[in-house]
Amino acid sequence: MSAVAAPARVQPPTLETIASGIAANVGVARARTRARIMAVVKADGYGHGAVAVAHAAVAAGAAWLGTTSMTDALQLRRAGITVPILTWLHADGMDGSAAAAERIDVAVGSVEALEALLAHRARGLRVHLHLDTGMAREGCAEPAWAELLLRAQRAQAGGRLRVTGLMGHLAKADRAEPAANAAAVQRMRRARLELLEAGLGDPITHLAATAAALSDPATHFDMVRFGAGLVGIDPSGTTALHGASRLTAPIVHSALVAADTPVGYGGSTVTRTATHLSVVPLGYADGIPRTLHAAASVEVRGLRCPIVGRVSMDQIVIDTGGERMPLGTLATVFGPDDPAPSIHEWADWAGTIPHTVVTGIGPRVRRTTA
Repeated sequence: MSAVAAPARVQPPTLETIASGIAANVGVARARTRARIMAVVKADGYGHGAVAVAHAAVAAGAAWLGTTSMTDALQLRRAGITVPILTWLHADGMDGSAAAAERIDVAVGSVEALEALLAHRARGLRVHLHLDTGMAREGCAEPAWAELLLRAQRAQAGGRLRVTGLMGHLAKADRAEPAANAAAVQRMRRARLELLEAGLGDPITHLAATAAALSDPATHFDMVRFGAGLVGIDPSGTTALHGASRLTAPIVHSALVAADTPVGYGGSTVTRTATHLSVVPLGYADGIPRTLHAAASVEVRGLRCPIVGRVSMDQIVIDTGGERMPLGTLATVFGPDDPAPSIHEWADWAGTIPHTVVTGIGPRVRRTTA
């Protein structure tokens, strides 16, 4: 009886967050501005792990952190992070007591939001007034701005809060054209003067996110919010940033198939010649876009191997040509170095933006940090 080979050890699908890449990107931002850097770690650090990204960014010089929920802000505090944190949007509600106790700044963009925060009757609240500067999204619209200032002025005079910040968002920063941001910059300058005139001091002012932080110094004020840029994404397309993650998965099945073999559901791909096909256990449930350009590929042993057939819920099939890949061989779906595909290539193949690629990686994928 012939011996049976022991099964290869298979590493599960893994998203590796690369702290040195995040640090390098913070360095790029610091070289572009004299303003402080707020590292925005919303959406679980753009899919890279909020705590891991926050630690790397702070170590590289980020002075603030930003989140869009109190839950996420408290997670950072529990991880031992002590730098100032701002939270806005408040998808999980506004918890003034937690904000005061944990020294978390809270943005308010309406009189209603301010009153909801004050209803907690907490002392020591730190508030950023959020002005609509052209997005018609969260942020106080012009007709209600004077009333928000008045309510904030009364609350500060009564010792209930301190206005520590003024913020807005840019609608067109990804164009990398300063003229497109000029109206918002002027509105922020005017709002800053209005806060001074209202006796609210000169709070830290921030308008720019990643694109403007990298391309338009006039938008920088006292601080820039650097979020997508942390993980290597520049929406303005002006700056080459460093990849900050690597998605890998093992090959779990390989087979030699004949020419004219249909592959996957519907047989949408048919092999032209005899070739080796391998299965990688990542599918649309794990964030692999279901609709991909024919050029989509992964890297295996230094070679680009095309994805063939439809993306399934749990798996993709790749064509490895004349080489049969042993069980457990790692395929790199995306990574920071050639010849691995980049997140930008994946965005092109899926007809989307790289933000959706990295934030869409599902919970079945193991997370690690390097």
